Amino acid sequence: MTGAQAMVLAAGRGERMRPLTDATPKPLLDVRGKPLMQWPLEALAAGGFSSAVVNTAWLGEQIEARFGAGGNALPSIAYSHEGRDFGGALETAGGIVRALPMLADVFWVAAGDVYAPDFVFSEAAVTRFVTSGRLAHLWLVPNPSHNPKGDFGLSAAGLALNEAPERLTFSTIALYRAAFFAPPHGDIPPGNPQGTKAALAPLLRRAIDNAQVSAERYLGAWTDVGTPERLAALNAGR
Repeated sequence: MTGAQAMVLAAGRGERMRPLTDATPKPLLDVRGKPLMQWPLEALAAGGFSSAVVNTAWLGEQIEARFGAGGNALPSIAYSHEGRDFGGALETAGGIVRALPMLADVFWVAAGDVYAPDFVFSEAAVTRFVTSGRLAHLWLVPNPSHNPKGDFGLSAAGLALNEAPERLTFSTIALYRAAFFAPPHGDIPPGNPQGTKAALAPLLRRAIDNAQVSAERYLGAWTDVGTPERLAALNAGR
């Protein structure tokens, strides 16, 4: 089995979105006529990526009930139910490692609570990444008001930097090799059998220090839909 070509992250509680997320998982909140996480799923399918893993925790049964097995302009969808298996979300790296046995050796990751309607998931980007030999490739966006200091720099050679005069914000959209999550950058066994919670940023920073992470700017529309105000602004066309 080849494995899924993408993972859409949908396990978060959405604390800052309360009370909207008390009864609805954030990825199912309506953005311009469709559930927020439907945007990246449709974009993946449009780019020719036919299979995805979706991880769930908070109210995850609603996500599976809404999207089922996918298809009909969506990739086929398999689920990694962190809430059911471990009682809660495993954070970003923990969740991805949990899903590694279901994923291809090279795969996309996108957040189910980020609105980036113009982003193109392309086979050409995958080919460039594979050819590069790097372990991860990040798309960086101009810093929004809620993250003015940014996350990572970008070298003239296209490498992500931990320290730089100008830092950009990580869009959450990236390509990874499964090896990125193995030693020396990560130490959780594939499948995360213990349900270890782990953030992604420490792994990225270690791999960046080893010049194993490339990056590029993305200048299309992009919103981290992290508060009710940002959601309202999107739906008002602002």
